[in-house]
Amino acid sequence: MGVGIAEVAAAAGCDVVVRSRSEATADGLAALLERSLAKQVEREKRTAPEAAGILARVRTTAELEELRDCDLVIESVVEDLAVKRALFGELDRLTRREAILATNTSTLPVVELAMETSRPELVCGLHFFNPAPAMRLVEVVVPLTAAPDTIKAVLQFVEACGKEAVEVKDRAGFVVNALLFPYLNHAIRLLDDGVASMEGIDAAMTGGCGFPMGPFALLDLVGLDTSLAILESLHREGGDPATLPAPLLRRLVAAGRLGRKSGHGFYDYRH
Repeated sequence: MGVGIAEVAAAAGCDVVVRSRSEATADGLAALLERSLAKQVEREKRTAPEAAGILARVRTTAELEELRDCDLVIESVVEDLAVKRALFGELDRLTRREAILATNTSTLPVVELAMETSRPELVCGLHFFNPAPAMRLVEVVVPLTAAPDTIKAVLQFVEACGKEAVEVKDRAGFVVNALLFPYLNHAIRLLDDGVASMEGIDAAMTGGCGFPMGPFALLDLVGLDTSLAILESLHREGGDPATLPAPLLRRLVAAGRLGRKSGHGFYDYRH
């Protein structure tokens, strides 16, 4: 997600710093962006000069301090509240006092991240969807603590990126995931109950409902560990039985079958 968001911002003319945890992973992100842009040029979705301009506006680093002078910092680390809270505390200490701190969380409470800082009025959610360059929607999450000027500024940023912004309240799942993940969870239960095959369920939802991909292909794209974390967060906040993670999902995550990123999820991507 980080590379995709960086591409979107750089394409809008912003200078972007992408921070990763090590020099090796930072170099890997730079290479990933370069490959992605090269494919877009090959498919005539961008011109070569456009791709070169985007690359020139993005630099990668392993040092958090390199974010010191940014006007807007968008966090996109693992969906773990403790990890995100610790990071927001660090960002608060090292960034300029007027910088906006945003989270790309898909379901965690933004207000808890805001209260880890001395500037809760400057903290909000910017939930991009994967892949960020292709998906038009960004959920702008408004916690109780956010100042109107903060939301105005991030709405302008989203518009400059050519995306469609939807303002949402700071509640688990916001709009998209609050509706989407009970459906995905139910698909897993149908599979586990033997109602239809995995391929059959995917075909039913693409052919019968016109969805661009079936639930299992989508779960693999999102990541089964991320999907489990989202369901757990939804269930903690609302207690809806529809959001209690299906046992099969837990078993797959425990087995390290996390979807496309691990090469094996519901489907096998290793060949």
